[in-house]
Amino acid sequence: MIFFSFMLVMPLLPLYMTEEFGAGKHTIGVVLSGYTVTALFARLFSGYIVDTFNRRTVLLVSYGLFACFFLGYLIGGSMILFAIVRTLHGAPFGTTTVANSTVAIDVLPSERRAEGIGYYGLANNLGTAISPTIGLFLYEVMDSFKAIFLLSFFMAAMGVFINHTVRFPRKTRTANSSQCLSEEKGSLLRLDRFFLVRGWGVGLMLAALAFPYGIISTYIAIYAKEQLGLAKGAGLYFLILSVCLMLSRLTGGRSLRQGRVVHNAAMGMCISVVGYMCFAMFHNFFGVFANAVLLGLGNGHMMPAIQNMFVNLAPHNRRGTANASFLTSWDLGIGFGVLVGGISVELYDYFAAFWIAFIMNALGVLFFFAFVKQDYTNKRLKE
Repeated sequence: MIFFSFMLVMPLLPLYMTEEFGAGKHTIGVVLSGYTVTALFARLFSGYIVDTFNRRTVLLVSYGLFACFFLGYLIGGSMILFAIVRTLHGAPFGTTTVANSTVAIDVLPSERRAEGIGYYGLANNLGTAISPTIGLFLYEVMDSFKAIFLLSFFMAAMGVFINHTVRFPRKTRTANSSQCLSEEKGSLLRLDRFFLVRGWGVGLMLAALAFPYGIISTYIAIYAKEQLGLAKGAGLYFLILSVCLMLSRLTGGRSLRQGRVVHNAAMGMCISVVGYMCFAMFHNFFGVFANAVLLGLGNGHMMPAIQNMFVNLAPHNRRGTANASFLTSWDLGIGFGVLVGGISVELYDYFAAFWIAFIMNALGVLFFFAFVKQDYTNKRLKE
C-alpha cells in the first residue's frame, strides 16, 4: 500500500504540473526532486526514532501523515503551495518505509527472517511495478487528477488500518545485543544511532551497486527513444525488469530460508554486473533487454540478502538504524549516479555514462569479495 499509493501518482505529476500550472521541464525537475532530499534527510533520523520510541506508534503516526499528504495535493492551488506539499511529503515517506520494514522484521520468526524479508521486498516491488500503469490508465479513462489523488489517499489509509491490526512481541535485550553495545562506546555510539557503523562496508558496497542503477533508470527512456527509436522502450524495460525481479525473489526464497545470505548476495551481484556489461557493450535492443532481464534476476537475489546483512549486523534494538542505513546507502548511490551520469552525458555521450555505470558496479562487486564478505562473517550477530 505504501509503494502502490506513492508510485500511483509518480508518472502523473509532471502532467499535472504542466496542465495546472504551465510548468517547464526545469521547474518540474526541481520541484519533483524535493521529496528525495527530504526523504533522505528523514531517513538519517528515522532509524534513531524507530529504535528509541515505540515502533508501532512511530509507524502509525508517520504512515498516517504520509496518507494525509495526498489530500494536500488537492488543495495545492498554486505552484509554490504544490512544491511545498510535494517536498514535505518526502519526510513521512522516508520515515514510514524505515518503520514499516523494521516492524515487518520484528513480527517474523528468527528462523524465517531472511526468507520473510525477501517476500516483504517482493510486495514492495509488486506495488511499484503495477501502480504507474494503473495510474496512467485511470488518467486516460477518467481525466481527473483529483480522483487519482483521492485513490492514493484511500490506498495509503487502508495500509494504516492494516498496520493498526499488527501485534508483535516485545523484544528483550540479548547477550549479543549487550556485547555489541559495549563495543561501541563514546563518540562512535552517537554516530551509530543514525548509521549502523558496524555495517559501513556493506553500506559502501551497496552505494557502489546503486550508483549504476541511478544512471540507467534516469536515462533509459531518452536513450531508448533517441538512440534506438523505441518510444515506449522504457515502459517495456521496467516491465521486464519487474517481472524478472519478482521471479528471482520467489526462487531465491528457499536459499534465504537456509540462511545462505552471503551466497545469494554474491550470486545476485555476479548476475547484475554481467547485465551492466551487456548494456555498455551492446548499443542495441539486445543490450537494453538483456540488462533488464539480468538486472531483475540479479537484484532479486541481491537486495533482500544485503538487507539481511544489515539486520544481522545489528542487535534487535538497532533494527530501525539497520534498515535506515540500508535505505540511505541505496539512496546515496542512486543520487551520485544521477549526478555523475548527467555530467557524463553532457560532456561525452550516453555510452560513456553506461561504461562508468559498469565500472562502478564491478568495483562494488570486487569490494564485496575482497573485504565485505569476510568482514560481515566476522561481525554478524547470532540470534
